[in-house]
Amino acid sequence: MYIYQYENWPKFTWDEEEIQVILGKVRHLQGKIFGQMSVLGFSIKEETLLSTLTLDVLKSSEIEGEKLNYEQVRSSIAKKLGLDYNDSIYPSRDVEGVVEMMLDATQKYGESLDEERLFNWHAALFPTGRSGMYKIDTACYRSGDMQIVSGPMGMETIHYQAPPPKNVKKEMDVFLDWFNNDSKLDLTVKAAVAHFWFIIIHPFDDGNGRIARAISDLLLAKSENSSFRFYSLSNQILLERKVYYKTLKEVQHSEGDITEWIQWFLHCLYRALQSTEQTIGKVLRKAKFWDLHQETVLNSRQRLMLNKLLDGFEGKLKSSKWAKIAKCSQDTALRDIKDLMEKGILKQEVSGGRSTNYELEDF
Repeated sequence: MYIYQYENWPKFTWDEEEIQVILGKVRHLQGKIFGQMSVLGFSIKEETLLSTLTLDVLKSSEIEGEKLNYEQVRSSIAKKLGLDYNDSIYPSRDVEGVVEMMLDATQKYGESLDEERLFNWHAALFPTGRSGMYKIDTACYRSGDMQIVSGPMGMETIHYQAPPPKNVKKEMDVFLDWFNNDSKLDLTVKAAVAHFWFIIIHPFDDGNGRIARAISDLLLAKSENSSFRFYSLSNQILLERKVYYKTLKEVQHSEGDITEWIQWFLHCLYRALQSTEQTIGKVLRKAKFWDLHQETVLNSRQRLMLNKLLDGFEGKLKSSKWAKIAKCSQDTALRDIKDLMEKGILKQEVSGGRSTNYELEDF
């Protein structure tokens, strides 16, 4: 039997003592990172917000197997938040829709969540009324049965059977009433419960996972009383995707005890916060570099490549890569590199080998 087929549905229970241990760790780390962020300058906070929201949109879609264009997502978010970014990039309708949903959830966390708002999110996710090749019902609850299946045609494995369509409206009314009116539950724990509950109902033809994660983000923003996002839960869920689905699969057969799910959710959130600590370190390092070199004369190609190195350049930096990325000749790339070496910004790697690689000097 599935959890929604038991008589006590949807009365969830959990081990409060076990949950409080990890919840205390989450709260402590949240406070610590908020303190670190408070001393950063306005421009660095803007960059952190833009980077975090971009990551959240990209990774939430990637969990569902959909890869969005990084530049389009970043540009769309920047424009909607009134931040400076490349005006020559025009995001696709799909990108704009996902961004609109995520920003509505995180920037308007104080507003109630009702049927119309959920339908607007769903319509934004599927602007053409199609999911891939298939036409789906948009901006309304599903009218057909919903199964989560995998495997080749004719040999499918059913992982989950959602409540029948005739029950969806009633189930969602109960969910939304709880969401908007239950004020006793800790909001971080509520984010975990809401995510699970929504996934169990699976009210839409498609997009349920992305909307569940947006609902979690809304409640997490509400728990922090801030629209400023400095960590990405979706990125961490993607890294732990197998355990995410395994935990959902196990708890969906529970008689109502969802301790295992809440524990996993809070531990996942804790690891997302730990990752953010490292990200803030990179942001501070980048800010320190440009503070040191605010008077240094650099051309646009050098600034471009230095930012890439500071953001975590993948692989070895060679003059040929410089030329390709900066769209210049090999000779120009070498002149740029030698100029930076003379200024004490770049150095030659000591690893040796036939090819010459370059890296940032310590600063």
